[in-house]
Amino acid sequence: MSKVNVGIVQMSCVADKQQNLQKAIVKVREAAAKGAQIVCLQELFTSLYFCDEENYDNFKLAEAIPGPSTDELSKVAAELGVVIIASLFEKRAQGVYHNTTAVLDADGAYLGKYRKMHIPDDPGFYEKFYFTPGDLGYKVFKTKFATIGVLICWDQWYPEAARITALMGAEILFYPTAIGWATTQDEATNTKQYNAWQTIQRSHAVANGVHVVSVNRVGEEAGVKFWGGSFFADPFGELLHQTTVEEEEVIVKELDLNKSDYYRSHWPFLRDRRIDSYQPITKRLLDND
Repeated sequence: MSKVNVGIVQMSCVADKQQNLQKAIVKVREAAAKGAQIVCLQELFTSLYFCDEENYDNFKLAEAIPGPSTDELSKVAAELGVVIIASLFEKRAQGVYHNTTAVLDADGAYLGKYRKMHIPDDPGFYEKFYFTPGDLGYKVFKTKFATIGVLICWDQWYPEAARITALMGAEILFYPTAIGWATTQDEATNTKQYNAWQTIQRSHAVANGVHVVSVNRVGEEAGVKFWGGSFFADPFGELLHQTTVEEEEVIVKELDLNKSDYYRSHWPFLRDRRIDSYQPITKRLLDND
């Protein structure tokens, strides 16, 4: 398919896990009613963003993948004929947890999962306490409507992750996200941070010649005001749509996948890559230590 309708769900969350799941399902239905063929939910949408603190009780939020949430979403995907991208807290084994996104095809089939590779640890974002770094590598999923790549939040700052996923054949890069402003920061700092967040992802679209879809949450939680601002960018980095910073929104946009061929032909970055010179990138620093 050369064109695909992609839906995003930007929403706020509450403490009750099942309530969040049912709310997300309602919004997936809304996206499907608007013509969406692929619907992406935000990072860790079944709960509040619990990584604002180091609390052992929060491990109770985790579940197996596939498991209860993917089972329920698979039924919805099959009923509506849509692909669902669902970011969940995975319990892999006792004491081993991941920040994971499952992909469900339009017939409800579980296509697999991607485990977040880059794990942050900052004030209010204590993810290293909860998540083991991903060990599945970068992933693409051949859905009914497009071959998609999924990366998660902190991954979005790393051009290497976007490049590898694009080289694997991703036609669209999706970034389920949970990021926002500290309410103690001034407006100028907040604006700079948002602009940097959007710019780095739009640059992935340009460098790789693919569409980028970034889906964030809204609402204030524990001193962080999640900034929404979810967006679609075309393969030249142009914004096709940007949501508000405060409102819940369900947006559907048609993406023309043929644009990748056009931009990659006219700006042949992939052709001109000097792969013989990139070995140093596998080192932490080039300081001879």
